[in-house]
Amino acid sequence: MPEPENTVFAVENMSCERCAARVTKAIHALAPQAEVNVDLPTGAVTVTPALIDPAGVARAIAEAGYPARAAENIF
Repeated sequence: MPEPENTVFAVENMSCERCAARVTKAIHALAPQAEVNVDLPTGAVTVTPALIDPAGVARAIAEAGYPARAAENIF
């Protein structure tokens, strides 16, 4: 089975670009080289490359004020 290229998180309570910036900052604190794409209307946050510890990233996002969970991996 191939390694996942992305990790997708379902993030709650994001409503503006400032929210997106906070989520991005929380992810970059753990994975500085990651590419982060935030889709505000759906609450989906895609991180490339896939992360080894999605639960830890979800926890960091939640600590920034946005409940999150790893949603799915994209191959």
